[in-house]
Amino acid sequence: MELSSLYPVIGTDRLTETRDFYTKWLGFEITFEADWYISLRRPDTVNYELALLDYTHETLPAAYRKPVQGLLLNFEVADVDAEWERMVVQGGIDAELEIRTEDFGQRHFIVADPSGVLIDMITEVPPSREYAEQFSHNYTAEKFTE
Repeated sequence: MELSSLYPVIGTDRLTETRDFYTKWLGFEITFEADWYISLRRPDTVNYELALLDYTHETLPAAYRKPVQGLLLNFEVADVDAEWERMVVQGGIDAELEIRTEDFGQRHFIVADPSGVLIDMITEVPPSREYAEQFSHNYTAEKFTE
C-alpha cells in the first residue's frame, strides 16, 4: 500500500470554535471549509493535517454519529516552556495538566480544545535510566538522567 496521507477527523458540534482554536493557537490554516466540514493544514509542511466534521453529518454511518471522546493529540515542540507561557500564562487557556517533567522522557502540559480533545504539548527530554532501557533498539534514548 502506498499511503499518501493520514490525519485525524474530529467529530464535533463546535466547528467554528474548534477551527479558531487550531488556527490561533497551533498554527493551522484552512484549506477547505463548508458548514459541516473543515480541513486544516500547517503551512510549513504538507504532513500535518487535521479535519473537523459536524458529527451529525450524513457522511458518517448513523451508528457512529457521536461527538469525539477520549482523543489525545500529541504536539512535539522545540520549547514546551515557551508554549506554556504563550498558551496558558499569557493566552489564558486552562491547563488540564500543569507543565511537568516525566521520568519517561517528556516535559509537557495538556490543554483541551473546544470539542474536548486533549492537546499534549511535549518536548522530549532525557529519560531516567529505567525508562531509557525500555526504548526499542531501533530508537534508543542516547542520554538519560541519573
